[in-house]
Amino acid sequence: MGTITTKDGTEIFYKDWGTGQPIVFHHGWPLSADDWDNQMMFFLNQGYRVIAHDRRGHGRSSQTATGNEMDTYAADVAELTDALDLKDAVHIGHSTGGGEVARYVARAKKGRVAKAVLVSAVPPIMLKTEKNPGGLPIEVFDGFRAALVANRAQFYVDVPAGPFYGFNRPGAKVYQGVIDNWWRQGMMGGAKAHYDCIKAFSETDFTEDLKAIDVPVLVLHGDDDQIVPYADAGVLSAKLVKNGTLKLYPGFPHGMLTTHADVINPDLLAFIKS
Repeated sequence: MGTITTKDGTEIFYKDWGTGQPIVFHHGWPLSADDWDNQMMFFLNQGYRVIAHDRRGHGRSSQTATGNEMDTYAADVAELTDALDLKDAVHIGHSTGGGEVARYVARAKKGRVAKAVLVSAVPPIMLKTEKNPGGLPIEVFDGFRAALVANRAQFYVDVPAGPFYGFNRPGAKVYQGVIDNWWRQGMMGGAKAHYDCIKAFSETDFTEDLKAIDVPVLVLHGDDDQIVPYADAGVLSAKLVKNGTLKLYPGFPHGMLTTHADVINPDLLAFIKS
């Protein structure tokens, strides 16, 4: 574990375990590198070098008031990969982290990236616009912002206890520890950074980033994702990249990396090895 200091003085916390081909994990909002514990252990045991960072304003990184947008997130990743001199890395992003992966990989230096994976990810764009009629209305994200400002601690219970993991579905097996761990990670981060990040994950248009990516891309999405609806996200992203593979999982929720790691991890491994 360590930190790097970016050009604007932000400390970015990261974990770096093992040797072999590097796999870099990019977490969702408002979480941290800890959300990848299961995948980090799985791939470490498969002989890979596993790296996960806390996005600025999240987890153990600086609680920044500025730079909480996708260009800076991607620039932070570029600084981290330069500092660690990562070559032929696989970048895997969940949710907001999928947007970060799309922007970084589209701009990455030659030789840095071998493959990319978008899991339940926000690209091409979440917000409903004239060009994206299937998106979510701005009122949804305004509601997130209002809930965060009013009572962030309660909001960070309600999201994982309900739609994030599909725990609000009839007959769902609810894991209290998973809800508590989501809350723990969320409350470690900064309220201002988390507030700003809602705009970053909902309004950023990744269409041109996706078109620019020339490495193989695996797109995974659950068809019961209540946070990032699959038809306007994974399905469209897979069509925009030059070399994309789409896999949809019937009934899987947004947080399927946690609830269905036993299914997702082998699929990730097969893609990386292919």
